[in-house]
Order: sequence, then C-alpha cells, then structure tokens
Amino acid sequence: MNKTIKILLLALPAFAVLVMFFLVPLGSVLVEPFLDKGEAFFSLWSDPLFLKGLKGSTLLALTAGALSVLVGVPVALRLSTMKEKARLFAMFCISLPLTFSGLIVAYGFILCFGRAGFITLLLAEVGVSPDWVAGLVYSPVGLALAYCYYLIPRVVLLLLPALTNFDRSLLVAANSMGATRLRAFFDVLLPELMPTIGVSFCLVAAVAFGAYGTALALVGSQVNILPLLLYSSISDTGTNFSQAAAISLVLLGACSMIMGVAEVIAMRREQRLKRA
Repeated sequence: MNKTIKILLLALPAFAVLVMFFLVPLGSVLVEPFLDKGEAFFSLWSDPLFLKGLKGSTLLALTAGALSVLVGVPVALRLSTMKEKARLFAMFCISLPLTFSGLIVAYGFILCFGRAGFITLLLAEVGVSPDWVAGLVYSPVGLALAYCYYLIPRVVLLLLPALTNFDRSLLVAANSMGATRLRAFFDVLLPELMPTIGVSFCLVAAVAFGAYGTALALVGSQVNILPLLLYSSISDTGTNFSQAAAISLVLLGACSMIMGVAEVIAMRREQRLKRA
C-alpha cells in the first residue's frame, strides 16, 4: 500500500472527529443567523441589551488584559533573573492556575472574598465592611480580578522566553554610559519587549472576551457581557437559537480580530529581526 494512503488512513479518525465536532457545529453557527435573510444577525445591532453586552465584554477584556500585563511583566522580569532550578519551581507554581477550570476559580474567589469569605472576615476585624468587599467581588471589577488569576500566568509564560534570551550586556553598556537602571529599562529592554507584550495583551484580552464559566459562577446575570447573554438565549428561560448563533458569530469575529492583531504584531517583529 502506498505510504501516502497509509498516512491518510491513519489521519482519517482524527479528521472525522474534526468534521463532526468542529466543522459541522461551526457551519451551523455560521448559517443559522442568516436563514431569515439575516434578520437575527442584523437585529442584534438595534438591541440595547446586546450593545450593552458588547460594551461590557470590551471593557472587561481591556481591563483584564491591561491588569494581567501590568502584573505579568514585573513577575517575568524577576523570574528571568533567578537561577534555573528556582525559576522552574516558580514557574510550576505560577502555572498551576492554568490547570483549574473557570468554575473552580470562581468558587475560590467566593470562598475567599464572599460575604462569609475567609479574607472578608479578616478584613472585617480591621473595620472593612463585608458588604463592600462582597459587592466588589460580585461586580465587573471582581470579575476582571478573577480573570487575572489565570491570565497572568499566560503573560508570564509568553514573556519569559523573550527575557531569558535577551542580551543583558546591552543593559550593562547603557549603565556604563551613564544611564540609570530605570532609563536603561525604558530605552533598551522595553522596546525589545513591546511586541511580545502586545501579543500577550491580545491573547489574554481574547480569552477574557469569550470566557464564560467564571463569569456565570461568580456574577451570574449581574454583569451584562456577551457570553452570559448567549447563555440566556439558550438556557431554560430562553430558546432563541438564531439569536444565540448570531451572538456566537460576533464573539467568534471579535476574538479572531484580536488574535489577528497579535499575528500582525508578531509578523512585523519577525520582519524587523530579518532586516536586522
């Protein structure tokens, strides 16, 4: 039997699974909103609830992405200066949140910061109102912080290779020429990191834009974002499959656009490196 045919036969089960569980559902999502001349899709843009959800998802993605980058960059900088064994252990600990589902993260935040949470009760001992802490957790701010719990490790994992491969003799040369450590960071190291930081921000923003489990478990319907609006369209209280497919299409398009920006940033960096 021809070697090519053998390879195709071996790949056939995987291709069948891809068709049944990815291409067919994706095709139905793409077709469903346009069955009635696109009424389900075009009516979304005049729906105030959808527009508020789109705005809420955008703000959540930008906030969670920015917070994750602001925390992830210093953490990655510190890890890059550690010895290899210590860095590996630290990376193991930092990567643990990636193994948890969104539901576990949400319930963990509730146990720590809910009205009867461990940290909430400790703060109450020093005069901080439990209602204020709980109100913060069950809000868009609390949801963004919960997202950061598993988005920051993604930023660190993306930034660390760029930092460990950076030629630190450039920083030494800048310091020897009179630049302070802070000035050397902004003039020498940060420009080299900016493409990776941009890609990291796009990645975590796309994850936050489409995340569903953590939001549902933590805030329920108190925060209007597109994933929860999609859930309400197909839950027990609603069976509007055309609207759900249209929202899914918007989510797919938005996340694809964000990742497309990341690809453009990465391609420009590769082109700049080739020219150099």
